[in-house]
Amino acid sequence: MAAIELSNVTKRFGDVTALQGLDMTVEEGEVFGFLGPNGAGKSTTINALLDFVRPTSGEVRVLGHDAQAESVAIRQRTGVLPEGFDTYERLTARQHVAFAVESKGADDDPDELLDRVGLDDAKDRKAGGFSTGMTQRLALAMALVGEPDLLVLDEPSTGLDPNGAREMRSIVREEVDRGATVFFSSHILGQVEAVCDRVGILREGELVAVDSIEDLRQKSDAETTLEIEATSVGDAELDAVRAVDGVSEARLDGGTVVVSCDNDAKMDALDALESAGANVQDFTTREASLEDLFAAYTEEDA
Repeated sequence: MAAIELSNVTKRFGDVTALQGLDMTVEEGEVFGFLGPNGAGKSTTINALLDFVRPTSGEVRVLGHDAQAESVAIRQRTGVLPEGFDTYERLTARQHVAFAVESKGADDDPDELLDRVGLDDAKDRKAGGFSTGMTQRLALAMALVGEPDLLVLDEPSTGLDPNGAREMRSIVREEVDRGATVFFSSHILGQVEAVCDRVGILREGELVAVDSIEDLRQKSDAETTLEIEATSVGDAELDAVRAVDGVSEARLDGGTVVVSCDNDAKMDALDALESAGANVQDFTTREASLEDLFAAYTEEDA
């Protein structure tokens, strides 16, 4: 069974169309990265999953339930870390988590959850004095209450230092190992690339790509960078590389020839450089990063 299913979902706010015929499926047990530029419709999608907004048309199902008719059942099985989470300034971290435990009718130990997210030394501190990173950790602890079947994490690494971000990714993987599904929306693409099984890219309310990062590389126009350590390289040798079909750029950076090309053109570029008289000593390739893919899919025809 799919954890999330959106079928032909459209949402209009007056004259503004936030989502246009959105079809998307998130499988049980995966970490699904949800990406898109500001205004693409990410927040509207998340709000539709949680029945905070209702589609103009189309159907939303979460954990096998209709998002409108059975929203209470969905929320009981879902943990949410919302973007811009606000604390109750006079309540301690422990009181926040205890409130979440009581609200869900769960039996979690607030201290254990706070230990897990790295707030063991701040359990009795009032949350009004928390930094952004500490607030994110607290929100994550509350989202974990009741061992939810679905975790919806909206910009979860905001304010976290590298150690905190790494701990957050570790918790995500632990939750998946437990059997949960994670819906992970973030603009920090390195975090998404490090933890997600598949990603969906939203542009102007439409899903323009959805796949594993490796398969997106194969399908997109994002280029590979080839770095070749070589001697005896001049204009003629660079021109020979530039003439290769699939090569968009070749330049000399010290003793390195830097080539931007389609993935399939790498060996042809190497052969052309050697055939032109250069002495190739070594080479490395850098595949398109998620940032490159994001740009390729969101800037196309923009």
